[in-house]
Amino acid sequence: MIEKMRSVCVAARASRKDELLLSLRDLGILHLAVKRAADPELTERFDALSRLSQELKEYEVKGRRGRELSDAEFDETYRAATAALAEKTSNNARLAELLLEKERIKDWGDFDPREVRALADVVELHFFRMDKREYRALLAREDFSFIRLRPVGKQEAVALVGKPDDALSATEFRLPEKSLSELENEERELRARTAACDETLADSAACLKSYAARLLEMRNEVEYSAADASLESSDGIVWLSGYIPASQTDRFTAAASEHAWAWMMQDADESDAGVPTEIRYNKVTVLIKPLFDVLGVVPGYGEYDISFWFLAFFALFFAMIIGDAGYGTLFLIGTIVFHARTKKIMNVTLLMYLLSATTIIWGALTGTWFGLEAAMDVPFLKALVIPGFANYPEYFDVTASQAQNNVMRFCFTIGVIQLALACVMNIRRRIARRSLAWVADLGWLLAVCALYFMVLYLVIGVAVNIPVVAAVIGVGFLLVVLFGGMSPDKSFSQGLKAGLADTFTTFLNTISAFGNVMSYIRLFAVGMASLAIAQSFNDMASGFGGPLVVVGIAIMIVGHALNIVMGFLSVVVHGVRLNLLEFSGQLGMEWSGIAYDPFRVLKNERDKRK
Repeated sequence: MIEKMRSVCVAARASRKDELLLSLRDLGILHLAVKRAADPELTERFDALSRLSQELKEYEVKGRRGRELSDAEFDETYRAATAALAEKTSNNARLAELLLEKERIKDWGDFDPREVRALADVVELHFFRMDKREYRALLAREDFSFIRLRPVGKQEAVALVGKPDDALSATEFRLPEKSLSELENEERELRARTAACDETLADSAACLKSYAARLLEMRNEVEYSAADASLESSDGIVWLSGYIPASQTDRFTAAASEHAWAWMMQDADESDAGVPTEIRYNKVTVLIKPLFDVLGVVPGYGEYDISFWFLAFFALFFAMIIGDAGYGTLFLIGTIVFHARTKKIMNVTLLMYLLSATTIIWGALTGTWFGLEAAMDVPFLKALVIPGFANYPEYFDVTASQAQNNVMRFCFTIGVIQLALACVMNIRRRIARRSLAWVADLGWLLAVCALYFMVLYLVIGVAVNIPVVAAVIGVGFLLVVLFGGMSPDKSFSQGLKAGLADTFTTFLNTISAFGNVMSYIRLFAVGMASLAIAQSFNDMASGFGGPLVVVGIAIMIVGHALNIVMGFLSVVVHGVRLNLLEFSGQLGMEWSGIAYDPFRVLKNERDKRK
């Protein structure tokens, strides 16, 4: 459920500003309504330390651990690592230049360019390389004086005396600043210095725990600075405005009484876009939290907490899109191994257990085990299959079209259940708020159910009474038009006018609702595509026998791994979409919430919410 919030303003004398901030930070429940930027210099130092910490992770040596550093030792280590990283960057840039220069001059041999320049002070010389044809053309000209040099690679090389004619078709060689041997010496020196930098960085990387501790300390300083900048002041009084969970009211008032703060509190307004959202998960719905964190979605304070429904439908969508019990078994084994290695029961681990189980169940019901038809020769696996849903229906005296139509009908049924659930949730909320708009949601419920039968008629060819279906859609449309603009703050006539004004929008939304029901066919389509890919790789692999069986095995492993990766992408594109767009859209959710992030002492990096 979404935690009820209260809007709070707390004030104290300006002379007690630091005490106010420190006490609020220790209390750790006030989400600042307006959070201004922290001191730029402090932020810049934190960013620099954060970047260096990330860089140092590349220099960690397995088994090499440093001790905890004192503040003075850390400062020295930080300066040394920063200098080493800067020097290495500079060295790498110079090395790249050296390698290019060596490549350019290596065919000309090792010579001292200073001696050549000294000669050029007496006689103007220009050096060229050319192919045989260009060289013969040069020989035929009497207006040039040149000296033939040792060939450079497969080309002729000449030293031209005097300024060359623009008509000369050849590539001029620019004298280097250093000889080839000097460049090689500089390269060796740079590589040695770079190795020393790497050693310094490895020493610092061994102390990453100290870096993490300093980062956390600086992050807390940044947060404190931001809160300090967010203080309002006037006439010797400072104050902060923000939000606290209603369940923390007693803690706040006790702290206010202890520190003699002045304060004002009221229930947060749901229409206020600045109210943060704190979701209170239970033992079941907490499983979906890792996915919400990855997606970065937060419902608005006045919206629904659909964690349970999101989890339930997502698990089903995941199973249908992956669609293979063999893959589900691999997921389960991988999850067990991960669980055994981490020795922790994490939400993401439990979520993978759930997704693995639903995938195995759906794959078993459809008879899909790594896309192998031979699985149906196993009596136990065959007994698990629902004949009407079988991916190999010929084993159950069911035609392919019948099985496909059954699965498509199941997809549309899931869709109408989810969309109808959204309508029922809206009806309940509107009735609780004494808003006549619930009648419009009833209209949507009628329209969605009728559109479901229309979809079955158009896609599968199910016989339905079209006039009745059309009439129900019309009634639903009329209810939405008449009551869609109703709200507690409007009179009946005002709501009626608002609804009528949106008639065309309602018409478009009705068409969109038809598309939403149709959209659930993607569960069937993506699942069938995954099966077809698995079967294709199996067929390819079966063509390799005898000594080449290893090739066939490699094709199966690579092919199924690729199919699993594409399946995960499909889950994100399609499985998540059905929840975040179709279902949430019917609920009227925009996922525009702000995560509850109180001003507090951060004790580890995971404390900081994104």
